[in-house]
Amino acid sequence: MAAGPMRFGIDVQVASGFADLKGKKVGLIVNPTSVDVQYRHLVDLLHAAPGVTLAALFGPEHGVRGEAQYMVAVDDVARDARTGVPVYSLYGHTFESLTPRPEWLAGLDALVFDIQDVGSRYYTYIYTMALAMKAAAQAKVAFYVFDRPNPIGLSLTEGNLVNEGFRSFVGLYPLPTRHGLTAGELARLLNETQGFGAELHVTPVEGLTRAHDWRDTGRGFVPPSPNMPTPDTALVYPGMCLGEGTNVSEGRGTCRPFEQFGAPYLKSGEVAGELNALGLPGVVFRPCAFTPTFDKWQGRSCEGAFIHVTDARTFLPLRTGVAVFKVCRELGGADFAWRADAYEFVDDVPAFDLLCGTAQVRARLEAGGVLNALLEGFDSQREAFEPLRRRYALYS
Repeated sequence: MAAGPMRFGIDVQVASGFADLKGKKVGLIVNPTSVDVQYRHLVDLLHAAPGVTLAALFGPEHGVRGEAQYMVAVDDVARDARTGVPVYSLYGHTFESLTPRPEWLAGLDALVFDIQDVGSRYYTYIYTMALAMKAAAQAKVAFYVFDRPNPIGLSLTEGNLVNEGFRSFVGLYPLPTRHGLTAGELARLLNETQGFGAELHVTPVEGLTRAHDWRDTGRGFVPPSPNMPTPDTALVYPGMCLGEGTNVSEGRGTCRPFEQFGAPYLKSGEVAGELNALGLPGVVFRPCAFTPTFDKWQGRSCEGAFIHVTDARTFLPLRTGVAVFKVCRELGGADFAWRADAYEFVDDVPAFDLLCGTAQVRARLEAGGVLNALLEGFDSQREAFEPLRRRYALYS
């Protein structure tokens, strides 16, 4: 779809001279994606804005300037090298470290969230936003979201809702795997349905429709995390992130994470052949090999497949990802394993189940179930979510 003029929430705020924040002491929840149309960072823009006091910065997973790798804790308190403003970490060693402390919010008038989401419920920034919004409500601090487009679009959803016993930092609330919302829309939905009671202000993206994806923004994509380099990565992520719950490499430590996968015990021709035989919509699998530079199988040659999305309109990332790890388990035999260590602050539920939001997929896979059985009931859960999605929509 041809792009019309599109201004992200930050651009709207910059054009107004940050009028909504004049006379306020402000905290920012930001990362490297927090830039305007000229790629100027919000921290630097607000620090220089007349009439606004930038009082605190809050760093999510990977940090304010993107300095930390995945699942790496960040120091509780530091100082931003460019501005000298104190930086508080919202990603540490415990679940409690994910929420701003009351003393960090004391004296603030406004807390602003401006981070690029990627459209999948696993992505932790949306929960950083939610927990901060809840804390802001309790501290009587107004909460602002400068909205951004969903890079994989707003027209499609896929997957089940997270079951109560499977809540974690990769699935804290009952959302579909591919949620089809922007961060601003999610903020509106969660503020009401979870009873946060925040004084919420969302600055919408001007010119955005539900038919748009990243190509329509006319902008370069700033990686929101070290292993999310392109919008193509974001498109496969709702399925391929499941690899974090297995001993199959999801391509971390390569230049194309999540788009390729493999392990030393797999044969690429067999993997690609089995997956192509399934006739999954909008995708073709190419045999490939790679050697990760870090994470799983570091320094070992892995064989598997590369995912080529041929039609983003019909591609089903979750169905594809479940099929990938079904085939990897069947071909890997005893060498295939589920991740057994603690994952995202939970140590008593398998990581694969936390990502799926249910034990159904793993249990039925181990029982030899067919692909449709693994995903049984997911569509009805997704359809039940649709009225909520429409209620809090900001874009037509």
